[in-house]
Amino acid sequence: MDLDTAVADQRELVTTLFDQLRRDGLDEPGVTRDPYGSGEQRAHDTVTAIAQRLGLRIEHDAAANLYMTLPGRDPTAKRVIVGSHLDSVPHGGNFDGAAGVVAGLAAVAALQRLGVTLACDLTVMGIRAEESIWFQVSYIGSRGALGMLPDGALDVRRIDTGRTLADHIADCGGDPGALRAGRRFLEPAQLQAYIELHIEQAPSLVAAGRPIAICTGIPGNFRYPDARIEGSHDHVGLPRRFRRDAAMAGAEFAMALDGLWQEYDAKGVPMACTIGRSHTDAASHGLTIVPGAFNFSLDVRAYDEAVLAALDRRVDAIIGGIEQRRGVRFHCGTKARAAVGQVDQTIKLALENGAARLGIPVLQLGSPASHDAAAFAAAGVPIGMIFIRNENGSHNPHEAMEIDDFMAGMSLLTWYLMQQSSTHPQSSTHPQSS
Repeated sequence: MDLDTAVADQRELVTTLFDQLRRDGLDEPGVTRDPYGSGEQRAHDTVTAIAQRLGLRIEHDAAANLYMTLPGRDPTAKRVIVGSHLDSVPHGGNFDGAAGVVAGLAAVAALQRLGVTLACDLTVMGIRAEESIWFQVSYIGSRGALGMLPDGALDVRRIDTGRTLADHIADCGGDPGALRAGRRFLEPAQLQAYIELHIEQAPSLVAAGRPIAICTGIPGNFRYPDARIEGSHDHVGLPRRFRRDAAMAGAEFAMALDGLWQEYDAKGVPMACTIGRSHTDAASHGLTIVPGAFNFSLDVRAYDEAVLAALDRRVDAIIGGIEQRRGVRFHCGTKARAAVGQVDQTIKLALENGAARLGIPVLQLGSPASHDAAAFAAAGVPIGMIFIRNENGSHNPHEAMEIDDFMAGMSLLTWYLMQQSSTHPQSSTHPQSS
């Protein structure tokens, strides 16, 4: 049997699993698989059942991440992890995150169909709480596995329940005490690679007419999850020279950021800035009141640490100028950071060669979004990512990944696993061009 046939044979498994994951999180419109909550837990139970059917070894860590392992010939060899997250944003799409876990399980099934024995353990990882909107902390599951949770993370509260991350983790069978102690389940030195398959989150592949892309890098970021501008609540008749209008200060801040982005775009330096939340104080705002408070969140991201540091300084300068001109005060609160995810060039080249060998046209694409792979890269683990064409972006109910495109990405993933860590009879399992 050849690779094409073994992968094609997993189509029913793939579609059945996606359908069940949609039911696990169904919350019209879209799906809500809340991290460390019932939606994410149902998804973990679903993929665990499939892993057990495939005969995989099941483990959990202190962050309640899920590990589904196909043992290799040498248990002392560095293992390969294929994974992604199973949580979603509220009313999100069904494929963001989940596609990576489904691909890993389907690749395992294809390898078993081929009779391939890997040289090392292959672990499919179902990662907890990647979507930072819920706890406003990045990469909770992956950083928890690597012993890299930031200080104070376990005490943050979920935006809807008001309960701490530690409480939610304990509810799902995790061990917050071990996480506080910085214990790691995964030792980076014992990992050969982390590979993540994910839908694309901008229409680049759609525009290029390509089914998949090879990731060239993952942006780092700095964030202010809960920032506030303090001005003065006043009567609407107050002349401009006396005003300390927090809303106008917020508007000026937004336009200054947009100008900064235009400047970097003109220089061909990729970055992005987003004010994801912005509003006056609902308890005191009104038609005839000058707003004295303006609340916002900020995410600034770039692909180079030096660029990110320069942007940090520029944002501080913008804030200082607005404070001076408008007589307001910015209270930015805790600043969160995530490092730039550098893709391993050896893995990237291997994936490019595999796509050429399989006859799959690909694009090289920098990720516009953050991914758990970046946490692994920050820990020193070699990473690679495969993106799947997806017409309507992500974080919305209208994600439009085609199963044919997914199967192409899964073929490349399976090919990579075979080439990097297996021995197999050339006569029966040698990959064939598509």
